Amino acid sequence: MIQRKRWRLSAEEKRDIWRRWKCGQSQHEIGRACGRPHPTIRKLLSSCGGIAPATRRRSRLALTLAEREDISRGIASDSPIREIARLLKRSASMVSREGSLATVVVLLIAPTMLIAGPGCRRCAPKRCLLAGNRRLCDVVASKLIPERGSKTHRAVQ
Repeated sequence: MIQRKRWRLSAEEKRDIWRRWKCGQSQHEIGRACGRPHPTIRKLLSSCGGIAPATRRRSRLALTLAEREDISRGIASDSPIREIARLLKRSASMVSREGSLATVVVLLIAPTMLIAGPGCRRCAPKRCLLAGNRRLCDVVASKLIPERGSKTHRAVQ
């Protein structure tokens, strides 16, 4: 099978390609100008049907990093959730939800390192599968130790 190089486009390159496409340049012209093969240009353009996608914007309902830090500080100082919510002009349920996620993670990670989104639970490290299952651990360990008399055992000694 032929291995082909994958062309990764930066955000700036994508903007330039869409600008050139809107001006009426062909895929070959855009490819030559950007120094990329035209199939790369075609893949980008065809994925959106030839119409440039709208720029992504963060929802105004999502908490900012500064708000997350304020919630973290408020929880650390034992302030009531409703008071924190009133100061941030957010709903108490949102502050409570963020607080329940943050209390688990903030103890391990600084709030500035949290992913700015509702899925902070995935930041917590998973427990090793072998640590929770002793039988599985024994099976894996027995398969890792070579048997006496085998070629690999003799090579190790």
